[in-house]
Amino acid sequence: MFSFLLPKHVQHGRQFAKDARKVLDYKRDLWDAETVQLFEKEITALEAGCKTRDAQQIENAAKALNVICAENLPKVDDAAWRENCEVFLVAIVVALAVRTFFLQPFTIPTGSMQPTLNGILGHPTTQEPPNAVVRLWDTLIHGRTWINVVAQDDESIADMQEVSWLFFFTYTRIETSRGHTYWAHAPLTTLRAAFNVDSIPNFHRGEPIARGYIDTGDHVFVDKMSYQFRPPHRGDVFVFNTQHLPTIDRRHSGSSEPNDPTQFDWPLLAGLCDQWHNRVDMDSPSQFYIKRLVGLPGDELRVDSPRLFVNGKPAEGLPFERVMSAKDGYEGYGFGTSGFLAPLLRAADEPFTLPEKHYFAMGDNSYHSSDSRDWGPVPQQNIMGRGLFVYWPFGPHWGFIQ
Repeated sequence: MFSFLLPKHVQHGRQFAKDARKVLDYKRDLWDAETVQLFEKEITALEAGCKTRDAQQIENAAKALNVICAENLPKVDDAAWRENCEVFLVAIVVALAVRTFFLQPFTIPTGSMQPTLNGILGHPTTQEPPNAVVRLWDTLIHGRTWINVVAQDDESIADMQEVSWLFFFTYTRIETSRGHTYWAHAPLTTLRAAFNVDSIPNFHRGEPIARGYIDTGDHVFVDKMSYQFRPPHRGDVFVFNTQHLPTIDRRHSGSSEPNDPTQFDWPLLAGLCDQWHNRVDMDSPSQFYIKRLVGLPGDELRVDSPRLFVNGKPAEGLPFERVMSAKDGYEGYGFGTSGFLAPLLRAADEPFTLPEKHYFAMGDNSYHSSDSRDWGPVPQQNIMGRGLFVYWPFGPHWGFIQ
């Protein structure tokens, strides 16, 4: 029972005998009777040595059994490759199982949850990037990428295209009027928003087109198990897919006429999709969003900026108090605007009551967030899990998410 307490030579002898018996069972119908008897004899001798715990007897029996194995078992030339492949495949299966049922990595792409969670942030600078050692440290620890694109001639930007490399790295290819091609390790939207590359008509030779650094979005682990045993809680940072939701990434350009949310069948969101079929492509692939869960089924929500009211009372809990304080980077809760597809909570006297099996999602950076105020509540079946832990970069947000 407590074999781990036995001497090492006894443990090794027992294991060898056990493995040899397995081989014998596999080969018994393929070997002749003499070979089978010889195998059984040497295995029995090894087992007898293990019982007496005689180190010399175990060593002699193991050597004899090893000789027989070498004579009767074919040598596998690619055994190392097979073993490595098996380990690799097992590792993949385990990783997929963990990702499917327990934890899934997720990257924060936008600034809708700032300053609780950072999206991709661009920071223009006038100084040139630091040396290679500092840049490598910044990348590994802070998730920071430096860019320094300098005009080689007097020229203007003719075209910019975003390009993905190896599914993980995003670059922007910049074509100029002089035929030069530049590469910036940054998303196109970040270059335009943070570095204003489109707003400058002409660049002079030696002038930076884009110079500074880009901080990657927070990388988080999503807990996919908790909601299998308990319902989502108000105040959770949760991740959900956008299936059947008319989110901003699914819209076509068109009329920006504001809408009356009372005319829609919110439990099914069918009215919204039918009336705006010319603006919403519901067949496009769904994405994953991460927001703050501010309303549960049956809750009555109301915004009186900067405060959020739940069932007639100010929202309770540290996450809500931080946002409503309008301090330390938080701006409070904002109204749904006419620019939203179907603006909800657009005035202090316009509450919204959540239907059954639907949850209200809002970004902590609500003045710069497209959320349930824009495209309606999240159906229960869309919820994937709870944002649990920021694992990279190793900045102030590293640790459990609150």
